[in-house]
Amino acid sequence: MVDMDAPRQKETRARPGLWSYLVVGLVGAIIGGFLVVGIAPNVLIHRAGLSYLSANPPVITESPTSTVPEPTVSPSGEDPWDRVIYASEKVSPAVVGIVNKTYVLDFFGRRIGRDSSGSGLIVTQDGYIVTNNHVVDNAKDLTVFLADGRTFPARVIGTDPATDLAVIKIDATTLPIGVFGDSDALRPGQLAVAIGNPLGLQFKRTVTQGVVSGLDRVLTVGDYSMRLIQTDAAINPGNSGGPLVNAQGEVIGINSVKINAEAVEGMNFAIPSNQVRRIANELIATGRVRRAMVGLRLIDKETVLAYGLDIQVERGIYVEEAVQGGAAAKAGIKRGDFIIAFNGTNTDKLATFQALLSEMSPGDLVSLLVLRNNKEITFDLELGEAAT
Repeated sequence: MVDMDAPRQKETRARPGLWSYLVVGLVGAIIGGFLVVGIAPNVLIHRAGLSYLSANPPVITESPTSTVPEPTVSPSGEDPWDRVIYASEKVSPAVVGIVNKTYVLDFFGRRIGRDSSGSGLIVTQDGYIVTNNHVVDNAKDLTVFLADGRTFPARVIGTDPATDLAVIKIDATTLPIGVFGDSDALRPGQLAVAIGNPLGLQFKRTVTQGVVSGLDRVLTVGDYSMRLIQTDAAINPGNSGGPLVNAQGEVIGINSVKINAEAVEGMNFAIPSNQVRRIANELIATGRVRRAMVGLRLIDKETVLAYGLDIQVERGIYVEEAVQGGAAAKAGIKRGDFIIAFNGTNTDKLATFQALLSEMSPGDLVSLLVLRNNKEITFDLELGEAAT
Protein backbone atom coordinates (compact mmCIF):
# COMPACT_ATOMS: atom_id res chain seq x y z
CA MET A 1 0.00 0.00 0.00
CA VAL A 2 1.32 3.33 -1.07
CA ASP A 3 1.32 6.05 1.49
CA MET A 4 0.00 9.13 -0.31
CA ASP A 5 1.19 11.36 2.49
CA ALA A 6 4.74 10.06 2.41
CA PRO A 7 7.30 12.58 1.21
CA ARG A 8 8.14 12.23 -2.56
CA GLN A 9 11.62 11.75 -3.76
CA LYS A 10 12.91 14.63 -5.85
CA GLU A 11 13.26 13.60 -9.52
CA THR A 12 16.55 14.46 -11.15
CA ARG A 13 17.50 14.54 -14.89
CA ALA A 14 20.93 14.79 -16.31
CA ARG A 15 21.24 17.79 -18.59
CA PRO A 16 22.72 17.02 -21.96
CA GLY A 17 26.26 18.23 -22.51
CA LEU A 18 27.65 20.31 -25.33
CA TRP A 19 28.91 17.24 -27.22
CA SER A 20 25.38 15.85 -27.39
CA TYR A 21 24.18 18.96 -29.19
CA LEU A 22 27.10 18.79 -31.58
CA VAL A 23 26.46 15.14 -32.46
CA VAL A 24 22.76 15.74 -33.03
CA GLY A 25 23.51 18.76 -35.26
CA LEU A 26 26.09 16.84 -37.27
CA VAL A 27 23.72 13.93 -37.89
CA GLY A 28 20.99 16.36 -38.96
CA ALA A 29 23.33 18.11 -41.37
CA ILE A 30 24.35 14.79 -42.96
CA ILE A 31 20.74 13.69 -43.40
CA GLY A 32 19.81 17.10 -44.80
CA GLY A 33 22.69 16.95 -47.26
CA PHE A 34 21.53 13.60 -48.59
CA LEU A 35 18.02 14.99 -49.03
CA VAL A 36 19.29 18.02 -50.94
CA VAL A 37 21.62 16.03 -53.20
CA GLY A 38 19.36 13.07 -53.78
CA ILE A 39 15.84 14.43 -53.78
CA ALA A 40 15.83 18.19 -54.42
CA PRO A 41 17.34 18.09 -57.93
CA ASN A 42 14.72 15.59 -59.09
CA VAL A 43 11.94 17.77 -57.75
CA LEU A 44 13.41 20.92 -59.30
CA ILE A 45 14.03 19.27 -62.68
CA HIS A 46 10.50 17.92 -62.71
CA ARG A 47 9.05 21.35 -62.00
CA ALA A 48 11.42 23.29 -64.27
CA GLY A 49 11.10 21.02 -67.30
CA LEU A 50 14.83 20.32 -67.75
CA SER A 51 15.64 23.98 -68.27
CA TYR A 52 19.29 23.65 -67.29
CA LEU A 53 21.81 23.40 -70.16
CA SER A 54 25.44 22.39 -69.85
CA ALA A 55 28.19 23.62 -72.14
CA ASN A 56 30.41 20.68 -71.23
CA PRO A 57 28.04 17.78 -70.47
CA PRO A 58 29.18 14.37 -69.25
CA VAL A 59 29.70 11.83 -72.00
CA ILE A 60 28.00 8.44 -71.69
CA THR A 61 29.36 5.75 -73.99
CA GLU A 62 26.84 3.83 -76.05
CA SER A 63 26.33 0.12 -75.54
CA PRO A 64 28.36 -1.97 -78.05
CA THR A 65 25.22 -3.94 -78.82
CA SER A 66 23.12 -0.92 -79.78
CA THR A 67 21.69 -0.93 -83.31
CA VAL A 68 19.86 1.58 -85.49
CA PRO A 69 16.88 0.19 -87.45
CA GLU A 70 16.46 0.62 -91.18
CA PRO A 71 13.66 3.00 -92.32
CA THR A 72 10.38 1.28 -91.62
CA VAL A 73 8.04 3.64 -93.44
CA SER A 74 7.82 5.33 -96.83
CA PRO A 75 8.41 9.09 -97.14
CA SER A 76 5.13 9.26 -99.08
CA GLY A 77 2.98 7.53 -96.46
CA GLU A 78 -0.50 8.74 -95.59
CA ASP A 79 0.53 9.88 -92.12
CA PRO A 80 2.57 13.10 -92.45
CA TRP A 81 4.59 12.10 -89.38
CA ASP A 82 5.84 9.11 -91.36
CA ARG A 83 8.07 11.55 -93.22
CA VAL A 84 9.77 12.51 -89.96
CA ILE A 85 10.25 8.85 -89.05
CA TYR A 86 11.62 8.04 -92.49
CA ALA A 87 14.04 10.98 -92.51
CA SER A 88 15.36 10.28 -89.02
CA GLU A 89 15.76 6.53 -89.52
CA LYS A 90 17.49 7.01 -92.88
CA VAL A 91 20.07 9.54 -91.66
CA SER A 92 20.57 8.57 -87.99
CA PRO A 93 23.06 5.74 -88.73
CA ALA A 94 25.39 8.33 -90.30
CA VAL A 95 25.18 10.75 -87.34
CA VAL A 96 28.09 10.52 -84.90
CA GLY A 97 29.03 11.97 -81.55
CA ILE A 98 32.35 13.81 -81.30
CA VAL A 99 34.20 14.36 -78.02
CA ASN A 100 36.93 16.99 -78.10
CA LYS A 101 39.42 16.86 -75.24
CA THR A 102 41.39 20.04 -74.68
CA TYR A 103 43.80 20.93 -71.90
CA VAL A 104 44.09 24.03 -69.72
CA LEU A 105 46.29 25.05 -66.82
CA ASP A 106 44.70 25.60 -63.41
CA PHE A 107 45.73 28.21 -60.83
CA PHE A 108 48.65 26.06 -59.72
CA GLY A 109 49.90 25.44 -63.25
CA ARG A 110 48.61 21.88 -63.39
CA ARG A 111 47.41 20.50 -66.78
CA ILE A 112 43.70 19.65 -66.67
CA GLY A 113 41.72 17.97 -69.44
CA ARG A 114 38.29 19.24 -70.42
CA ASP A 115 35.78 17.46 -72.62
CA SER A 116 33.28 19.15 -74.92
CA SER A 117 30.97 17.34 -77.29
CA GLY A 118 29.25 17.89 -80.61
CA SER A 119 27.83 16.05 -83.59
CA GLY A 120 29.00 15.10 -87.06
CA LEU A 121 27.88 13.46 -90.28
CA ILE A 122 29.67 10.62 -92.07
CA VAL A 123 30.00 11.60 -95.75
CA THR A 124 32.16 8.78 -97.15
CA GLN A 125 32.17 5.07 -96.43
CA ASP A 126 35.86 5.16 -95.55
CA GLY A 127 35.41 7.49 -92.61
CA TYR A 128 35.42 11.16 -93.61
CA ILE A 129 33.12 13.15 -91.31
CA VAL A 130 31.82 16.72 -91.66
CA THR A 131 31.24 18.79 -88.54
CA ASN A 132 31.54 22.39 -87.33
CA ASN A 133 34.91 24.04 -86.96
CA HIS A 134 34.02 25.13 -83.43
CA VAL A 135 33.36 21.49 -82.44
CA VAL A 136 36.99 20.49 -83.15
CA ASP A 137 38.68 23.82 -82.44
CA ASN A 138 42.00 23.42 -80.59
CA ALA A 139 41.53 19.65 -80.48
CA LYS A 140 44.25 17.61 -78.81
CA ASP A 141 42.33 14.34 -78.62
CA LEU A 142 39.22 13.57 -80.70
CA THR A 143 36.98 10.53 -80.19
CA VAL A 144 34.10 9.60 -82.50
CA PHE A 145 31.12 7.54 -81.30
CA LEU A 146 29.25 5.65 -84.03
CA ALA A 147 25.59 4.65 -84.05
CA ASP A 148 26.52 0.95 -83.75
CA GLY A 149 28.36 1.57 -80.47
CA ARG A 150 31.93 1.54 -81.78
CA THR A 151 34.39 4.30 -80.93
CA PHE A 152 37.36 5.51 -82.97
CA PRO A 153 40.09 8.09 -82.49
CA ALA A 154 39.87 10.80 -85.14
CA ARG A 155 42.26 13.26 -86.76
CA VAL A 156 41.52 16.65 -88.26
CA ILE A 157 41.85 16.75 -92.06
CA GLY A 158 41.10 20.45 -92.47
CA THR A 159 39.13 23.34 -91.03
CA ASP A 160 37.51 26.46 -92.46
CA PRO A 161 36.64 29.06 -89.80
CA ALA A 162 35.04 31.31 -92.43
CA THR A 163 32.18 28.82 -92.92
CA ASP A 164 32.49 27.10 -89.51
CA LEU A 165 33.09 23.76 -91.22
CA ALA A 166 35.66 21.05 -90.62
CA VAL A 167 36.41 17.54 -91.86
CA ILE A 168 37.80 14.82 -89.61
CA LYS A 169 38.73 11.21 -90.40
CA ILE A 170 38.44 7.85 -88.67
CA ASP A 171 39.98 4.58 -89.86
CA ALA A 172 36.91 2.52 -90.72
CA THR A 173 35.22 1.09 -93.82
CA THR A 174 31.72 0.35 -95.17
CA LEU A 175 30.19 3.05 -93.02
CA PRO A 176 26.66 4.45 -93.51
CA ILE A 177 26.67 7.90 -95.09
CA GLY A 178 24.39 10.92 -95.32
CA VAL A 179 23.26 11.91 -98.81
CA PHE A 180 23.19 15.64 -99.62
CA GLY A 181 20.17 17.32 -101.17
CA ASP A 182 20.01 20.58 -103.13
CA SER A 183 19.80 23.49 -100.70
CA ASP A 184 19.19 25.92 -103.56
CA ALA A 185 15.84 24.21 -104.19
CA LEU A 186 14.51 24.80 -100.65
CA ARG A 187 11.37 26.80 -99.96
CA PRO A 188 10.12 28.29 -96.68
CA GLY A 189 7.60 25.99 -95.02
CA GLN A 190 9.27 22.72 -96.05
CA LEU A 191 9.76 20.04 -93.40
CA ALA A 192 13.08 20.25 -91.57
CA VAL A 193 14.35 17.52 -89.21
CA ALA A 194 17.40 18.12 -87.01
CA ILE A 195 19.40 15.18 -85.68
CA GLY A 196 22.22 15.45 -83.17
CA ASN A 197 23.49 14.94 -79.64
CA PRO A 198 22.21 17.79 -77.45
CA LEU A 199 23.96 17.99 -74.06
CA GLY A 200 26.23 15.07 -74.93
CA LEU A 201 25.84 11.43 -75.89
CA GLN A 202 23.39 10.79 -73.07
CA PHE A 203 20.78 12.18 -75.49
CA LYS A 204 22.40 10.76 -78.64
CA ARG A 205 20.70 11.21 -82.03
CA THR A 206 17.86 13.31 -80.67
CA VAL A 207 15.30 14.10 -83.39
CA THR A 208 13.50 17.45 -83.53
CA GLN A 209 11.22 18.66 -86.30
CA GLY A 210 10.13 21.98 -87.67
CA VAL A 211 10.13 23.80 -90.96
CA VAL A 212 12.49 25.82 -93.11
CA SER A 213 11.69 29.24 -91.69
CA GLY A 214 13.74 31.31 -94.10
CA LEU A 215 16.51 31.28 -96.68
CA ASP A 216 19.54 33.46 -97.38
CA ARG A 217 19.73 34.74 -93.80
CA VAL A 218 23.03 36.60 -93.61
CA LEU A 219 24.67 36.42 -90.20
CA THR A 220 28.06 37.77 -89.18
CA VAL A 221 29.88 35.60 -86.65
CA GLY A 222 33.21 37.03 -85.60
CA ASP A 223 34.99 38.26 -88.72
CA TYR A 224 32.96 36.22 -91.18
CA SER A 225 29.56 36.58 -92.84
CA MET A 226 27.54 33.60 -94.10
CA ARG A 227 24.23 32.90 -95.83
CA LEU A 228 22.34 30.39 -93.70
CA ILE A 229 19.11 28.40 -93.60
CA GLN A 230 16.79 29.44 -90.79
CA THR A 231 14.69 26.76 -89.08
CA ASP A 232 12.53 26.44 -85.98
CA ALA A 233 13.57 22.81 -85.42
CA ALA A 234 15.07 22.82 -81.93
CA ILE A 235 18.88 22.95 -81.88
CA ASN A 236 20.68 22.86 -78.54
CA PRO A 237 24.31 22.75 -77.34
CA GLY A 238 25.77 19.52 -78.73
CA ASN A 239 23.67 19.62 -81.92
CA SER A 240 26.45 21.56 -83.62
CA GLY A 241 27.72 19.69 -86.66
CA GLY A 242 24.65 17.48 -86.97
CA PRO A 243 22.49 17.34 -90.10
CA LEU A 244 19.32 19.20 -91.04
CA VAL A 245 17.26 16.80 -93.15
CA ASN A 246 14.30 17.12 -95.54
CA ALA A 247 11.29 14.82 -95.95
CA GLN A 248 13.17 12.64 -98.45
CA GLY A 249 15.94 11.91 -95.95
CA GLU A 250 18.42 14.18 -97.75
CA VAL A 251 20.81 16.38 -95.81
CA ILE A 252 20.02 20.00 -96.62
CA GLY A 253 22.32 21.65 -94.09
CA ILE A 254 24.72 21.31 -91.17
CA ASN A 255 23.42 22.84 -87.93
CA SER A 256 25.70 25.57 -86.67
CA VAL A 257 24.17 28.62 -84.94
CA LYS A 258 21.22 29.57 -82.75
CA ILE A 259 20.11 32.94 -81.41
CA ASN A 260 20.22 32.57 -77.65
CA ALA A 261 18.34 35.51 -76.15
CA GLU A 262 15.64 35.73 -73.52
CA ALA A 263 13.02 37.15 -75.89
CA VAL A 264 13.87 34.85 -78.83
CA GLU A 265 12.53 31.36 -79.51
CA GLY A 266 13.04 28.96 -82.40
CA MET A 267 15.59 30.92 -84.43
CA ASN A 268 18.22 28.35 -85.41
CA PHE A 269 20.50 28.25 -88.43
CA ALA A 270 22.22 25.68 -90.64
CA ILE A 271 24.95 25.93 -93.28
CA PRO A 272 23.37 25.10 -96.70
CA SER A 273 24.26 21.67 -98.07
CA ASN A 274 25.59 23.00 -101.37
CA GLN A 275 28.09 25.09 -99.45
CA VAL A 276 28.94 22.15 -97.19
CA ARG A 277 29.57 19.84 -100.15
CA ARG A 278 31.93 22.31 -101.84
CA ILE A 279 33.94 23.07 -98.69
CA ALA A 280 34.12 19.41 -97.64
CA ASN A 281 35.39 18.32 -101.05
CA GLU A 282 38.17 20.92 -100.93
CA LEU A 283 39.18 19.99 -97.39
CA ILE A 284 39.28 16.29 -98.25
CA ALA A 285 41.28 16.93 -101.41
CA THR A 286 43.81 19.48 -100.15
CA GLY A 287 43.25 20.06 -96.42
CA ARG A 288 42.43 23.74 -97.00
CA VAL A 289 39.93 26.00 -98.76
CA ARG A 290 40.96 28.37 -101.53
CA ARG A 291 39.22 31.71 -101.03
CA ALA A 292 38.08 33.91 -103.90
CA MET A 293 39.17 37.57 -104.08
CA VAL A 294 37.51 40.40 -106.02
CA GLY A 295 39.99 43.18 -105.23
CA LEU A 296 37.63 45.82 -103.82
CA ARG A 297 37.50 47.97 -100.71
CA LEU A 298 33.82 48.62 -100.01
CA ILE A 299 31.74 50.76 -97.65
CA ASP A 300 28.02 50.29 -97.04
CA LYS A 301 25.42 52.65 -95.61
CA GLU A 302 25.62 51.13 -92.12
CA THR A 303 29.35 51.84 -91.96
CA VAL A 304 28.82 55.41 -93.14
CA LEU A 305 26.26 56.03 -90.40
CA ALA A 306 28.33 54.30 -87.73
CA TYR A 307 31.49 56.31 -88.40
CA GLY A 308 29.99 59.54 -89.73
CA LEU A 309 31.76 59.31 -93.09
CA ASP A 310 31.20 62.02 -95.69
CA ILE A 311 29.84 59.63 -98.33
CA GLN A 312 26.35 59.51 -99.78
CA VAL A 313 25.20 55.90 -100.04
CA GLU A 314 21.57 55.63 -101.07
CA ARG A 315 21.77 52.36 -102.96
CA GLY A 316 24.26 49.50 -103.05
CA ILE A 317 27.79 49.51 -101.65
CA TYR A 318 30.29 52.28 -102.29
CA VAL A 319 33.60 51.36 -103.96
CA GLU A 320 36.30 53.03 -101.89
CA GLU A 321 39.07 51.43 -103.94
CA ALA A 322 39.47 49.00 -106.81
CA VAL A 323 42.84 47.40 -106.10
CA GLN A 324 45.23 47.74 -109.00
CA GLY A 325 45.69 44.42 -110.76
CA GLY A 326 42.66 42.90 -108.99
CA ALA A 327 39.77 41.17 -110.74
CA ALA A 328 37.41 44.16 -110.36
CA ALA A 329 39.92 46.73 -111.60
CA LYS A 330 40.74 44.58 -114.61
CA ALA A 331 37.05 44.42 -115.46
CA GLY A 332 36.73 48.23 -115.33
CA ILE A 333 35.18 48.90 -111.90
CA LYS A 334 36.61 52.00 -110.23
CA ARG A 335 36.42 54.22 -107.17
CA GLY A 336 33.07 56.00 -106.78
CA ASP A 337 31.01 53.14 -108.28
CA PHE A 338 28.22 51.48 -106.32
CA ILE A 339 27.86 47.67 -106.39
CA ILE A 340 24.10 47.03 -106.41
CA ALA A 341 23.96 43.31 -107.26
CA PHE A 342 26.19 40.21 -107.12
CA ASN A 343 25.13 37.54 -109.62
CA GLY A 344 21.60 38.94 -109.53
CA THR A 345 21.35 39.24 -105.72
CA ASN A 346 20.91 42.75 -104.36
CA THR A 347 23.81 43.98 -102.25
CA ASP A 348 22.83 46.85 -100.00
CA LYS A 349 24.94 45.49 -97.13
CA LEU A 350 28.62 44.65 -97.04
CA ALA A 351 27.85 41.45 -95.09
CA THR A 352 25.69 40.22 -97.97
CA PHE A 353 28.46 40.87 -100.49
CA GLN A 354 31.00 39.09 -98.29
CA ALA A 355 28.69 36.11 -97.78
CA LEU A 356 28.08 35.76 -101.52
CA LEU A 357 31.80 36.03 -102.28
CA SER A 358 32.61 33.38 -99.65
CA GLU A 359 30.55 30.87 -101.64
CA MET A 360 32.70 31.31 -104.74
CA SER A 361 36.04 29.78 -105.72
CA PRO A 362 39.05 31.33 -107.47
CA GLY A 363 38.53 31.26 -111.22
CA ASP A 364 34.74 31.50 -111.00
CA LEU A 365 33.03 33.99 -113.30
CA VAL A 366 30.69 36.44 -111.60
CA SER A 367 28.53 39.33 -112.72
CA LEU A 368 28.49 42.61 -110.78
CA LEU A 369 25.80 45.20 -111.46
CA VAL A 370 27.24 48.66 -110.88
CA LEU A 371 25.60 52.06 -110.55
CA ARG A 372 27.79 54.77 -112.12
CA ASN A 373 26.53 58.30 -112.67
CA ASN A 374 22.95 57.05 -112.18
CA LYS A 375 23.41 54.45 -114.92
CA GLU A 376 23.42 50.69 -114.38
CA ILE A 377 26.37 48.85 -115.94
CA THR A 378 27.10 45.11 -115.81
CA PHE A 379 30.69 43.93 -115.34
CA ASP A 380 31.71 40.30 -115.81
CA LEU A 381 34.90 39.29 -114.10
CA GLU A 382 36.97 36.24 -113.14
CA LEU A 383 37.69 36.00 -109.43
CA GLY A 384 41.27 35.85 -108.19
CA GLU A 385 42.66 33.88 -105.26
CA ALA A 386 43.16 35.40 -101.84
CA ALA A 387 46.48 34.88 -100.07
CA THR A 388 46.41 32.14 -97.42
